[in-house]
Amino acid sequence: IIFITMKNGTVKFFNESKGFGFVIDDADNQEYFVHVTGLIDEINEGDKVEFAVTNGDKGLQAEDVSPIK
Repeated sequence: IIFITMKNGTVKFFNESKGFGFVIDDADNQEYFVHVTGLIDEINEGDKVEFAVTNGDKGLQAEDVSPIK
């Protein structure tokens, strides 16, 4: 069984044309890379989001990113 803890954060930067950006964890200000393939819904800079942290090719990254409505 794998438990995934969802985190809350803010989109620091997201470039739609390049398909990537960064999310900052509200709890500890840790910054995570996010790729367009890890999005559940569209995001924009400044959005409050919920996300999971996974191990990507170049370290930890945000996955299953969705805006908090």
